[in-house]
Amino acid sequence: MKLAYFDCFTGAAGDMIVGALLDAGLELEALQEVLGTLELGGYRISAEKVRRAGLAGTKFDVLVEQAEQRPRGLREVEGIIDAGDLPGDSAERAKAVFRRLAQAEAKVHGQKVEEVHFHEVGAVDSIVDIVAATVGLALLEVEEVRCSPIPLGAGTVQTAHGRLPVPAPATAELLAGVPVTPGPSQDARGELTTPTGAALLTSLAGSFGPPPAMTLEAVGYGAGSRQTGEVPNLLRVLLGSAEEAGQVDAVVELSANLDDCTGEVLGATLERLLAAGALDAWCTPITMKKSRPGWMLSVLSAPADAPKLEAILFAETTTLGVRRCVCERTKLSRRHVTVETPYGPVRIKVGCRDQRELTASVEFADARRAAEAHGVPVKEVMAAALTAYRAAKSQGSKGMP
Repeated sequence: MKLAYFDCFTGAAGDMIVGALLDAGLELEALQEVLGTLELGGYRISAEKVRRAGLAGTKFDVLVEQAEQRPRGLREVEGIIDAGDLPGDSAERAKAVFRRLAQAEAKVHGQKVEEVHFHEVGAVDSIVDIVAATVGLALLEVEEVRCSPIPLGAGTVQTAHGRLPVPAPATAELLAGVPVTPGPSQDARGELTTPTGAALLTSLAGSFGPPPAMTLEAVGYGAGSRQTGEVPNLLRVLLGSAEEAGQVDAVVELSANLDDCTGEVLGATLERLLAAGALDAWCTPITMKKSRPGWMLSVLSAPADAPKLEAILFAETTTLGVRRCVCERTKLSRRHVTVETPYGPVRIKVGCRDQRELTASVEFADARRAAEAHGVPVKEVMAAALTAYRAAKSQGSKGMP
Protein backbone atom coordinates (compact mmCIF):
# COMPACT_ATOMS: atom_id res chain seq x y z
CA MET A 1 0.00 0.00 0.00
CA LYS A 2 1.44 3.40 -1.05
CA LEU A 3 1.39 6.01 1.72
CA ALA A 4 1.96 9.76 1.78
CA TYR A 5 2.64 11.42 5.14
CA PHE A 6 2.62 15.23 5.27
CA ASP A 7 4.88 16.67 7.97
CA CYS A 8 3.59 20.22 8.54
CA PHE A 9 6.36 21.49 10.79
CA THR A 10 5.85 25.12 9.67
CA GLY A 11 2.33 24.94 8.27
CA ALA A 12 0.75 24.12 4.93
CA ALA A 13 -0.64 25.79 1.82
CA GLY A 14 -1.88 24.48 -1.51
CA ASP A 15 1.28 25.42 -3.42
CA MET A 16 3.46 23.85 -0.72
CA ILE A 17 1.57 20.54 -0.98
CA VAL A 18 2.03 20.44 -4.76
CA GLY A 19 5.65 21.52 -4.43
CA ALA A 20 6.37 18.72 -1.97
CA LEU A 21 4.86 16.13 -4.34
CA LEU A 22 6.95 17.49 -7.23
CA ASP A 23 10.06 17.39 -5.05
CA ALA A 24 9.28 13.75 -4.17
CA GLY A 25 9.12 12.62 -7.79
CA LEU A 26 5.92 13.88 -9.42
CA GLU A 27 6.72 14.89 -13.01
CA LEU A 28 5.81 18.49 -13.86
CA GLU A 29 5.14 17.60 -17.50
CA ALA A 30 2.64 14.89 -16.54
CA LEU A 31 0.91 17.32 -14.19
CA GLN A 32 0.78 20.01 -16.91
CA GLU A 33 -0.79 17.56 -19.36
CA VAL A 34 -3.63 16.68 -16.98
CA LEU A 35 -4.25 20.28 -15.89
CA GLY A 36 -4.45 21.24 -19.56
CA THR A 37 -7.71 19.27 -19.84
CA LEU A 38 -9.48 21.71 -17.48
CA GLU A 39 -11.71 24.37 -19.02
CA LEU A 40 -9.58 27.01 -17.35
CA GLY A 41 -7.31 29.44 -19.18
CA GLY A 42 -5.11 32.42 -18.61
CA TYR A 43 -2.44 30.75 -16.48
CA ARG A 44 0.77 28.76 -16.58
CA ILE A 45 2.54 26.71 -13.93
CA SER A 46 6.20 26.51 -12.99
CA ALA A 47 8.39 24.74 -10.47
CA GLU A 48 11.90 25.67 -9.38
CA LYS A 49 14.39 24.62 -6.75
CA VAL A 50 14.76 27.15 -3.93
CA ARG A 51 16.36 27.33 -0.47
CA ARG A 52 14.60 28.12 2.79
CA ALA A 53 16.82 28.62 5.86
CA GLY A 54 19.52 26.41 4.36
CA LEU A 55 17.28 23.57 3.12
CA ALA A 56 16.39 22.96 -0.53
CA GLY A 57 12.82 22.47 -1.71
CA THR A 58 10.58 22.97 -4.72
CA LYS A 59 8.53 26.15 -5.16
CA PHE A 60 5.36 25.59 -7.20
CA ASP A 61 3.79 28.66 -8.76
CA VAL A 62 0.66 29.40 -10.76
CA LEU A 63 1.10 32.55 -12.83
CA VAL A 64 -2.27 34.03 -13.77
CA GLU A 65 -3.44 36.82 -16.04
CA GLN A 66 -5.18 39.42 -13.89
CA ALA A 67 -8.37 39.21 -15.99
CA GLU A 68 -8.87 35.59 -14.96
CA GLN A 69 -8.90 36.32 -11.22
CA ARG A 70 -12.53 36.58 -10.07
CA PRO A 71 -14.79 34.97 -7.45
CA ARG A 72 -16.51 31.71 -8.42
CA GLY A 73 -19.33 29.73 -6.84
CA LEU A 74 -19.16 26.05 -5.90
CA ARG A 75 -21.26 24.93 -8.87
CA GLU A 76 -18.98 26.71 -11.36
CA VAL A 77 -15.86 25.27 -9.77
CA GLU A 78 -17.33 21.74 -9.81
CA GLY A 79 -18.22 22.21 -13.48
CA ILE A 80 -14.60 23.11 -14.28
CA ILE A 81 -13.38 19.99 -12.47
CA ASP A 82 -15.96 17.69 -14.10
CA ALA A 83 -15.00 18.93 -17.57
CA GLY A 84 -11.38 17.85 -17.09
CA ASP A 85 -9.92 14.43 -17.84
CA LEU A 86 -8.49 13.70 -14.39
CA PRO A 87 -6.94 10.36 -13.34
CA GLY A 88 -8.35 7.99 -10.73
CA ASP A 89 -10.52 9.58 -8.09
CA SER A 90 -8.74 12.95 -8.23
CA ALA A 91 -11.83 14.76 -9.58
CA GLU A 92 -14.03 13.52 -6.72
CA ARG A 93 -11.31 14.34 -4.21
CA ALA A 94 -10.94 17.87 -5.58
CA LYS A 95 -14.70 18.47 -5.49
CA ALA A 96 -14.81 17.16 -1.91
CA VAL A 97 -12.16 19.76 -0.96
CA PHE A 98 -14.21 22.58 -2.47
CA ARG A 99 -17.40 21.35 -0.80
CA ARG A 100 -15.62 21.45 2.58
CA LEU A 101 -14.43 24.96 1.80
CA ALA A 102 -17.93 26.04 0.82
CA GLN A 103 -19.43 24.61 4.00
CA ALA A 104 -16.79 26.39 6.13
CA GLU A 105 -17.29 29.72 4.33
CA ALA A 106 -21.07 29.40 4.57
CA LYS A 107 -20.92 28.87 8.32
CA VAL A 108 -18.43 31.69 8.90
CA HIS A 109 -20.41 34.25 6.86
CA GLY A 110 -23.92 33.06 7.75
CA GLN A 111 -24.81 32.02 4.20
CA LYS A 112 -26.18 28.98 2.43
CA VAL A 113 -23.60 26.83 0.65
CA GLU A 114 -25.03 27.67 -2.78
CA GLU A 115 -24.69 31.40 -1.98
CA VAL A 116 -20.96 31.20 -1.26
CA HIS A 117 -18.67 32.78 -3.83
CA PHE A 118 -15.03 31.97 -3.23
CA HIS A 119 -12.60 34.87 -3.43
CA GLU A 120 -9.05 33.66 -2.82
CA VAL A 121 -9.91 29.96 -3.24
CA GLY A 122 -12.20 30.57 -6.23
CA ALA A 123 -9.42 32.22 -8.18
CA VAL A 124 -7.55 30.36 -10.89
CA ASP A 125 -4.39 29.79 -8.84
CA SER A 126 -6.29 28.18 -5.96
CA ILE A 127 -8.32 25.95 -8.29
CA VAL A 128 -5.09 24.81 -9.93
CA ASP A 129 -3.42 24.23 -6.53
CA ILE A 130 -6.26 22.02 -5.29
CA VAL A 131 -6.69 20.04 -8.50
CA ALA A 132 -2.91 19.68 -8.88
CA ALA A 133 -2.63 18.25 -5.36
CA THR A 134 -5.29 15.58 -5.92
CA VAL A 135 -3.97 14.79 -9.40
CA GLY A 136 -0.43 14.56 -8.03
CA LEU A 137 -1.47 11.96 -5.46
CA ALA A 138 -3.20 9.95 -8.19
CA LEU A 139 -0.21 10.11 -10.54
CA LEU A 140 2.08 8.97 -7.70
CA GLU A 141 -0.42 6.13 -7.02
CA VAL A 142 -0.83 7.14 -3.37
CA GLU A 143 -3.54 5.01 -1.75
CA GLU A 144 -3.60 6.58 1.71
CA VAL A 145 -2.74 10.01 3.12
CA ARG A 146 -1.80 10.76 6.72
CA CYS A 147 -0.74 14.00 8.34
CA SER A 148 0.98 15.51 11.35
CA PRO A 149 -0.82 17.92 13.70
CA ILE A 150 -1.29 21.22 11.86
CA PRO A 151 0.33 24.51 13.03
CA LEU A 152 -1.92 27.55 13.26
CA GLY A 153 0.27 30.64 13.64
CA ALA A 154 -0.81 33.88 15.33
CA GLY A 155 -1.52 37.53 14.65
CA THR A 156 -3.63 38.72 11.70
CA VAL A 157 -3.82 38.15 7.94
CA GLN A 158 -5.12 40.36 5.12
CA THR A 159 -7.95 38.74 3.10
CA ALA A 160 -10.67 39.74 0.63
CA HIS A 161 -12.90 40.25 3.70
CA GLY A 162 -10.40 42.56 5.40
CA ARG A 163 -7.80 41.90 8.10
CA LEU A 164 -8.76 38.80 10.08
CA PRO A 165 -7.30 36.95 13.07
CA VAL A 166 -5.01 33.94 12.54
CA PRO A 167 -6.08 31.27 11.99
CA ALA A 168 -8.54 32.82 9.55
CA PRO A 169 -12.16 31.95 10.49
CA ALA A 170 -12.58 29.54 7.56
CA THR A 171 -9.28 27.83 8.43
CA ALA A 172 -10.35 27.43 12.07
CA GLU A 173 -13.66 25.94 10.96
CA LEU A 174 -11.91 23.48 8.61
CA LEU A 175 -9.54 22.35 11.39
CA ALA A 176 -12.27 21.64 13.94
CA GLY A 177 -11.77 18.13 15.30
CA VAL A 178 -8.19 17.90 13.98
CA PRO A 179 -5.02 18.01 16.16
CA VAL A 180 -3.38 21.45 15.89
CA THR A 181 -0.31 23.17 17.34
CA PRO A 182 0.66 26.86 17.72
CA GLY A 183 3.67 26.35 15.45
CA PRO A 184 7.43 26.69 15.98
CA SER A 185 8.03 29.45 18.51
CA GLN A 186 10.49 31.28 16.26
CA ASP A 187 7.98 31.61 13.40
CA ALA A 188 4.61 31.39 15.09
CA ARG A 189 3.54 34.87 13.96
CA GLY A 190 1.49 35.18 10.80
CA GLU A 191 -0.61 32.66 8.90
CA LEU A 192 1.11 29.27 8.89
CA THR A 193 -1.76 27.25 7.41
CA THR A 194 -3.99 28.69 4.70
CA PRO A 195 -7.65 27.77 4.08
CA THR A 196 -6.60 25.88 0.94
CA GLY A 197 -3.95 23.91 2.82
CA ALA A 198 -6.37 23.14 5.66
CA ALA A 199 -9.11 22.02 3.27
CA LEU A 200 -6.77 19.75 1.32
CA LEU A 201 -5.22 18.06 4.34
CA THR A 202 -8.44 17.59 6.31
CA SER A 203 -10.23 16.24 3.22
CA LEU A 204 -7.47 13.88 2.07
CA ALA A 205 -5.85 12.65 5.30
CA GLY A 206 -7.34 9.61 6.98
CA SER A 207 -5.59 10.27 10.29
CA PHE A 208 -3.40 12.81 12.10
CA GLY A 209 -0.44 11.98 14.32
CA PRO A 210 3.15 10.72 14.16
CA PRO A 211 4.59 9.16 10.97
CA PRO A 212 3.27 5.64 10.28
CA ALA A 213 5.47 2.55 10.04
CA MET A 214 6.48 2.18 6.39
CA THR A 215 9.36 1.54 4.03
CA LEU A 216 10.46 5.05 3.05
CA GLU A 217 10.85 5.51 -0.70
CA ALA A 218 11.04 9.27 -1.27
CA VAL A 219 11.10 12.56 0.63
CA GLY A 220 9.98 15.87 -0.82
CA TYR A 221 9.96 19.47 0.41
CA GLY A 222 7.47 22.06 -0.82
CA ALA A 223 8.51 25.68 -0.30
CA GLY A 224 6.25 28.53 0.79
CA SER A 225 6.65 32.16 -0.20
CA ARG A 226 7.83 33.40 3.20
CA GLN A 227 11.64 33.35 3.44
CA THR A 228 12.25 34.79 6.90
CA GLY A 229 12.68 32.88 10.14
CA GLU A 230 15.09 30.37 11.58
CA VAL A 231 12.86 27.39 10.79
CA PRO A 232 12.68 26.70 7.02
CA ASN A 233 9.28 27.54 5.50
CA LEU A 234 8.83 24.08 4.00
CA LEU A 235 6.25 21.31 4.02
CA ARG A 236 7.70 17.80 3.97
CA VAL A 237 6.08 14.73 2.43
CA LEU A 238 7.26 11.19 3.12
CA LEU A 239 6.31 8.63 0.48
CA GLY A 240 6.56 4.94 1.23
CA SER A 241 4.88 1.57 1.29
CA ALA A 242 3.40 -0.43 4.12
CA GLU A 243 2.22 -3.98 4.43
CA GLU A 244 -1.54 -4.20 4.58
CA ALA A 245 -1.58 -6.05 7.89
CA GLY A 246 -4.23 -3.59 8.90
CA GLN A 247 -5.04 -0.01 8.06
CA VAL A 248 -4.80 2.09 11.21
CA ASP A 249 -6.53 5.43 11.58
CA ALA A 250 -8.05 7.63 14.26
CA VAL A 251 -11.75 8.17 14.87
CA VAL A 252 -13.70 10.18 17.44
CA GLU A 253 -16.34 8.51 19.60
CA LEU A 254 -19.02 10.86 20.91
CA SER A 255 -21.44 9.69 23.61
CA ALA A 256 -24.17 11.04 25.86
CA ASN A 257 -26.32 9.46 28.59
CA LEU A 258 -30.06 10.11 28.26
CA ASP A 259 -32.97 9.26 30.57
CA ASP A 260 -35.55 11.76 29.35
CA CYS A 261 -35.70 11.18 25.58
CA THR A 262 -38.44 9.21 23.86
CA GLY A 263 -37.76 6.33 21.52
CA GLU A 264 -39.03 8.43 18.61
CA VAL A 265 -36.52 11.18 19.34
CA LEU A 266 -33.64 8.72 19.71
CA GLY A 267 -34.54 6.97 16.45
CA ALA A 268 -34.79 10.23 14.55
CA THR A 269 -31.47 11.40 15.99
CA LEU A 270 -29.72 8.21 14.89
CA GLU A 271 -31.06 8.67 11.37
CA ARG A 272 -29.94 12.29 11.22
CA LEU A 273 -26.45 11.45 12.52
CA LEU A 274 -25.95 8.76 9.89
CA ALA A 275 -27.28 11.03 7.14
CA ALA A 276 -24.80 13.72 8.27
CA GLY A 277 -21.82 11.42 7.77
CA ALA A 278 -21.42 9.47 11.03
CA LEU A 279 -19.41 6.29 10.52
CA ASP A 280 -21.84 4.56 12.89
CA ALA A 281 -24.37 5.48 15.56
CA TRP A 282 -26.12 3.31 18.15
CA CYS A 283 -27.97 3.22 21.49
CA THR A 284 -27.07 1.04 24.48
CA PRO A 285 -29.45 0.48 27.43
CA ILE A 286 -27.92 1.63 30.74
CA THR A 287 -28.93 2.31 34.34
CA MET A 288 -28.28 5.90 35.40
CA LYS A 289 -28.28 7.73 38.72
CA LYS A 290 -31.32 7.25 40.98
CA SER A 291 -31.65 3.82 39.33
CA ARG A 292 -33.27 5.35 36.26
CA PRO A 293 -33.26 3.27 33.06
CA GLY A 294 -31.72 5.21 30.22
CA TRP A 295 -29.78 5.05 26.98
CA MET A 296 -26.21 5.83 26.02
CA LEU A 297 -26.27 7.37 22.54
CA SER A 298 -22.91 6.82 20.82
CA VAL A 299 -21.54 8.14 17.53
CA LEU A 300 -18.41 7.14 15.62
CA SER A 301 -17.01 10.01 13.56
CA ALA A 302 -14.11 11.06 11.38
CA PRO A 303 -12.15 13.73 13.31
CA ALA A 304 -13.16 16.51 10.91
CA ASP A 305 -16.88 15.66 11.25
CA ALA A 306 -16.96 15.52 15.06
CA PRO A 307 -18.06 19.15 15.68
CA LYS A 308 -20.93 18.85 13.19
CA LEU A 309 -22.19 15.59 14.72
CA GLU A 310 -21.77 16.93 18.25
CA ALA A 311 -23.98 19.88 17.29
CA ILE A 312 -26.68 17.43 16.15
CA LEU A 313 -26.57 15.64 19.51
CA PHE A 314 -27.14 18.93 21.35
CA ALA A 315 -29.85 20.08 18.95
CA GLU A 316 -31.87 16.86 18.76
CA THR A 317 -31.60 15.43 22.28
CA THR A 318 -31.94 16.70 25.85
CA THR A 319 -28.31 16.11 26.80
CA LEU A 320 -26.36 18.85 28.57
CA GLY A 321 -22.96 17.33 27.75
CA VAL A 322 -21.26 15.14 25.16
CA ARG A 323 -18.19 13.03 25.93
CA ARG A 324 -15.47 12.88 23.28
CA CYS A 325 -12.83 10.17 23.00
CA VAL A 326 -10.20 9.81 20.24
CA CYS A 327 -9.77 6.12 19.37
CA GLU A 328 -7.26 4.35 17.16
CA ARG A 329 -8.71 1.53 15.08
CA THR A 330 -7.37 -1.13 12.73
CA LYS A 331 -9.35 -1.83 9.58
CA LEU A 332 -9.22 -4.57 7.02
CA SER A 333 -8.26 -3.40 3.55
CA ARG A 334 -11.52 -3.20 1.62
CA ARG A 335 -12.58 -3.24 -2.01
CA HIS A 336 -15.76 -3.90 -3.98
CA VAL A 337 -16.34 -6.58 -6.60
CA THR A 338 -19.51 -6.51 -8.73
CA VAL A 339 -21.06 -9.87 -9.62
CA GLU A 340 -23.92 -10.67 -11.99
CA THR A 341 -26.95 -12.45 -10.52
CA PRO A 342 -30.37 -13.44 -11.96
CA TYR A 343 -31.59 -10.22 -10.30
CA GLY A 344 -28.97 -7.91 -11.80
CA PRO A 345 -25.53 -6.67 -10.67
CA VAL A 346 -24.77 -6.71 -6.94
CA ARG A 347 -21.63 -5.50 -5.19
CA ILE A 348 -19.64 -7.68 -2.79
CA LYS A 349 -17.48 -6.00 -0.14
CA VAL A 350 -14.22 -7.91 0.32
CA GLY A 351 -12.02 -7.47 3.42
CA CYS A 352 -8.33 -8.48 3.31
CA ARG A 353 -5.37 -8.59 5.68
CA ASP A 354 -1.82 -9.20 4.46
CA GLN A 355 -3.32 -9.57 0.95
CA ARG A 356 -5.39 -12.54 2.15
CA GLU A 357 -9.17 -12.46 1.99
CA LEU A 358 -10.81 -12.80 5.38
CA THR A 359 -14.40 -11.84 4.67
CA ALA A 360 -16.81 -11.16 1.83
CA SER A 361 -20.28 -9.73 2.34
CA VAL A 362 -23.10 -8.55 0.11
CA GLU A 363 -23.84 -4.84 -0.01
CA PHE A 364 -27.31 -4.87 1.53
CA ALA A 365 -28.50 -1.74 -0.28
CA ASP A 366 -27.78 -3.38 -3.65
CA ALA A 367 -29.53 -6.58 -2.61
CA ARG A 368 -32.59 -4.73 -1.34
CA ARG A 369 -32.96 -2.71 -4.55
CA ALA A 370 -32.68 -5.87 -6.65
CA ALA A 371 -35.16 -7.72 -4.43
CA GLU A 372 -37.72 -4.91 -4.67
CA ALA A 373 -37.31 -4.69 -8.44
CA HIS A 374 -37.92 -8.45 -8.91
CA GLY A 375 -40.40 -9.05 -6.11
CA VAL A 376 -38.29 -11.63 -4.26
CA PRO A 377 -36.98 -11.85 -0.66
CA VAL A 378 -33.73 -10.01 0.04
CA LYS A 379 -32.15 -13.21 1.37
CA GLU A 380 -32.56 -14.85 -2.05
CA VAL A 381 -30.66 -12.03 -3.76
CA MET A 382 -27.92 -12.16 -1.11
CA ALA A 383 -27.56 -15.91 -1.49
CA ALA A 384 -27.38 -15.61 -5.28
CA ALA A 385 -24.74 -12.89 -5.06
CA LEU A 386 -22.50 -14.89 -2.72
CA THR A 387 -22.89 -17.98 -4.94
CA ALA A 388 -21.89 -15.94 -8.00
CA TYR A 389 -18.93 -14.46 -6.16
CA ARG A 390 -17.63 -17.84 -4.97
CA ALA A 391 -18.05 -19.34 -8.43
CA ALA A 392 -16.15 -16.50 -10.08
CA LYS A 393 -13.45 -16.68 -7.40
CA SER A 394 -12.96 -20.42 -7.84
CA GLN A 395 -12.62 -19.92 -11.61
CA GLY A 396 -10.02 -17.21 -11.11
CA SER A 397 -12.05 -14.58 -12.95
CA LYS A 398 -10.53 -11.20 -13.58
CA GLY A 399 -10.92 -8.89 -10.61
CA MET A 400 -11.32 -11.71 -8.10
CA PRO A 401 -8.79 -12.34 -5.30
